[in-house]
Amino acid sequence: MAATPSTMLALGTKVPEFSLPDVSTGKSLSASDFSKDKTLLVMFISRHCPYVKHVQEEIARLGRDYIPLGVGMVAVCSNDVEHYPDDSPELLKEMAAGLKLNFPVCYDEDQAVAKSFRAACTPEFYLFDGARRLVYRGQLDDSRPKNGIPVTGRDLRAALDGVLRGSGVFPDQKPGIGCNIKWKPGNEPGYFYGNP
Repeated sequence: MAATPSTMLALGTKVPEFSLPDVSTGKSLSASDFSKDKTLLVMFISRHCPYVKHVQEEIARLGRDYIPLGVGMVAVCSNDVEHYPDDSPELLKEMAAGLKLNFPVCYDEDQAVAKSFRAACTPEFYLFDGARRLVYRGQLDDSRPKNGIPVTGRDLRAALDGVLRGSGVFPDQKPGIGCNIKWKPGNEPGYFYGNP
């Protein structure tokens, strides 16, 4: 199980534009669909990744706890389904139903959205404030498969609470660790090599 760290997109970055199909409804979703929300959480996930499986119940709890408070949430899977069929839209739809997710899961077929976020791993979390500027990116918490630390969502929950209270987000943010995004052959982004 190889561990890949998140790239830590620069704080203050404006939310990248996206338009992706919701695997459950087929409806196309964009950042503007969350314009009435106080903040927006974008997550990159995978159905088969053990790091995501380790925290998937907490991800579901985040939706139940924070969407009623005015947080917009969307999960994105960008993996190459030709080589990783467990991440197909049909099976992502099954995962969303099984976890009773109350937020959309979208499929990024051409991987352009992952590149626009400089995403590297699953799970990876990006929190944008009401002005849609990035205020948090990185880990859910310190728990990893087999490290014995309970899954609490502590880091991300603290960031969400800070935005909702208007008290700001702590600047000491740790990169997420997870499975690398499964890029299509020849599609791996240049930011892995220090290029834009």
